[in-house]
Amino acid sequence: MVFDFLRRTERAAEPVPETKASATGRVIAWGGAGRVAWSPRDTVSLTRNGFLGNPIGFRAVKVICEAAAALPLVLQDCERRHDIHPVLDLIRRPNGAQGRAEFLEAAYGQLVLTGNAYLEAVPGTATLPGELHVLRSDRMALVPGADGWPVAYDYTVGNRRHRFDLTGEVPPICHIRAFHPQDDHYGFSPLQAAAVAIDVHSSASRWSKALLDNAARPSGAIVYRGADGQGSLSADQYDRLVSEMEAHHQGARNAGRPMLLEGGLDWKPMGFSPSDMEFQKTKEAAAREIAIAFGVPPMLMGIPGDATYANYQEANRAFYRLTVLPLAAKVTAALSHWLAGFTGEAVELRPDLDQIPALASERDQQWARVGAADFLTAAEKRAILGLPRLSEDA
Repeated sequence: MVFDFLRRTERAAEPVPETKASATGRVIAWGGAGRVAWSPRDTVSLTRNGFLGNPIGFRAVKVICEAAAALPLVLQDCERRHDIHPVLDLIRRPNGAQGRAEFLEAAYGQLVLTGNAYLEAVPGTATLPGELHVLRSDRMALVPGADGWPVAYDYTVGNRRHRFDLTGEVPPICHIRAFHPQDDHYGFSPLQAAAVAIDVHSSASRWSKALLDNAARPSGAIVYRGADGQGSLSADQYDRLVSEMEAHHQGARNAGRPMLLEGGLDWKPMGFSPSDMEFQKTKEAAAREIAIAFGVPPMLMGIPGDATYANYQEANRAFYRLTVLPLAAKVTAALSHWLAGFTGEAVELRPDLDQIPALASERDQQWARVGAADFLTAAEKRAILGLPRLSEDA
């Protein structure tokens, strides 16, 4: 009894009788749901997938940036509006390669796509920069100091790096960032919030493309019934049939082409399953989510199935009021404060609401209400309308 474990070891060493098994059994993959494959979430990948590679993301960003860059701007202080001013000349032509619209569109684009916009001031006169440039956000890195506040910015291109020192009287870099609840130094982009919807929309587009090019889900089946009851084709017959299908009946070029069957071949039409038909609805739902993340009404993007706004005019007004104007006000306020450090003047660059066609009816109503308010003074009415004070009111 004491040495029973030795006998058990000897029995275990005896050869096990062979059993039949498939030679490929060990490499068969078990079917399952698998893991979801998401695209990378870094700035470069998000921009490539969500802007360069997705029509909804591209159009949403273009609509926002072009609308914001086209807003008429006014420069004013507490006393008057300036029609002629060095700041207006600088904004009108920030650098030799860009005008006002191109410069502001690039700034808005960087802010929307990455959550950060970096403006560089090239040294010029004693009171104003010589040029303004928009730097790429993916190349910029913030250098925090001992107290956590930025002391420099590193701009890297290839193996070359340039450091912008912020310890001077006026910083050479104006960093405009979107709100990020979990980052003290960098902003949060709408592209990051829409990343899942962008992956879904892009995957649905690839599925549709594969369906057209490769017949990923056939519209029917060819059934072979031999004269002698044989139910399978020979190797030569199968290869010939496959080559004929690929050459004459697959792809968009051969759509609707009639098929000539012979030798016991029969065509059985097949429809799409309900899950296949849901792809288009899934794609439209993802497109709406992308547009909503950027703050663009889906109606303006041509996305069907959205009835939030009564008409196109209301959607356009909401787009300007809720998306374009807050973005433009944020950028122009930061730009004004930054340039005031060079000029020493307390001037403010802001959008001119009276010259925006989408807000014309809204401004007319506001002017009528303020004009009819007899209990307000002229100075109070001008303040409500965003106008500077008159010289006699100062």
